[in-house]
Amino acid sequence: MNEEPTGGCALPQQGLPAERVLDEIHLLRAQDRPTHGGQLFAYVYDPAVPGLDELAATAYAASAHVNGLDPTAFPSLLAMENALVGAAAELLGGGPGSTAPEVVGSVTSGGTESLILAVKAARDAHPEISTPRLVVPASGHAAFAKAAHYLRVGLDVVPVDPGTLRPDPAATAAAIGPETVLVACSAPSYAHGVIDPVGEIAAAAAAAGVRCHVDACFGGWTLPYLRRLGVPVPPFDFAVPGVTSISVDLHKYAYAPKGVSVLLHRDPALRAPQYFAYADWPGYTMINPTIASTRSGGPIAAAYATLRHLGDDGYLRLAAATRDAVAGLADAVRRVPGLRLMAEPESTVVCFTATDPELDLFVLVDELTARGWHTQPQLSYAGLPASVHLTVTAAVATRVGEFSPALAEAAKAVRAAGPVVLPEQLRTLAGTLTPDALTPELVGGLAAGLGLGGSAAAPPDRMAVVNTLLDAAAPALRERLLVEFVGLLQRPHW
Repeated sequence: MNEEPTGGCALPQQGLPAERVLDEIHLLRAQDRPTHGGQLFAYVYDPAVPGLDELAATAYAASAHVNGLDPTAFPSLLAMENALVGAAAELLGGGPGSTAPEVVGSVTSGGTESLILAVKAARDAHPEISTPRLVVPASGHAAFAKAAHYLRVGLDVVPVDPGTLRPDPAATAAAIGPETVLVACSAPSYAHGVIDPVGEIAAAAAAAGVRCHVDACFGGWTLPYLRRLGVPVPPFDFAVPGVTSISVDLHKYAYAPKGVSVLLHRDPALRAPQYFAYADWPGYTMINPTIASTRSGGPIAAAYATLRHLGDDGYLRLAAATRDAVAGLADAVRRVPGLRLMAEPESTVVCFTATDPELDLFVLVDELTARGWHTQPQLSYAGLPASVHLTVTAAVATRVGEFSPALAEAAKAVRAAGPVVLPEQLRTLAGTLTPDALTPELVGGLAAGLGLGGSAAAPPDRMAVVNTLLDAAAPALRERLLVEFVGLLQRPHW
């Protein structure tokens, strides 16, 4: 009988019974953050709708082996994709009777793929530009930088105002040059949850003859509903002249399982450069609207089932619950001396920082985790202080009353413990070390001292010291340290 250790080699000598395999997966899953229950403020989106998980799982299984590579072979998947694109287009100001009646789109694996494809379409629309460039606010999602890196597109970053957390439209316009192929903005930005001045930025892009992409991956499915509920949401979608493409993730506030996003273009001509086609080989002619060729129909079917089941009225109710939860969490932050909101909430994000040096945010995150509340720390950047990010979903609505005392208790514990103090040598190292100077021995020593790596292959329970070290380092060093640290965690088990 095989008795491989849990998490060991994935291929046993003899196949295991299905029940045993599922038991192993459940044991592994027990180590994860909770995906339901309203206490995880990042990475997952929980509507707390009974039966929705089971419906989505059943739909996923029904189409898991369908291949999106050839829509003529699997018309069911084509029909579901077109339905998802149509729903997103209608929600975001496109379709019959709108100012953007010819909107088309594609279903992708997530927001990052949607942004990469938006950049690719803009780049490939101008083959005459040998060194294409992308203009993006500093608060724009990191996936824009990833797209620029992958596609060899130059990146022009526009600073955000420390007070408004938004880019200045005039500075954005000034950054547009003859090699600019795309200007980007956010609705809202992930880090702070504020909506960029889309109208002014899109107008500047249009005046320069450049495409404008609105990254609404995070808020595109909630902002229209919040507007219907009376929230003063500024124009950000295809109703804004000059907006040429929009991305919206269905696995966020449409509450579909991961990973499904939609990339919309104002008309088919704008989408055309997104496709990749290749016939110069003896096999089938490859034609792909997305980065992947083979695509499982599972996520698309699960998203289709989710949207059909919840419906417009369901999403309106979920947006109302989320709005109320945001207001409650913001009030909880306001009641704690030494904390302040980075911005007044205008979407589904509560983001706060500390005004008291004795209230160490990274220790606060650990204290909240110890109390069952999993938040997301954000490091300081370009004059912006370190902060704590809360992605708020409908499931949080029933837990707000519990969060407020937990936050107060955690803050009290932080004051009693005091802030993290890095050894002077380590702080100096973080401030002066260059990425190229990192050696395997130095990385290994740092990781061991911070409790990373080793046979456990898991991060430590408390991350305040790690986050304090990263916060003291410049962004380039942060990147390299995290690459090395994660590389130590991601090692095969033999």
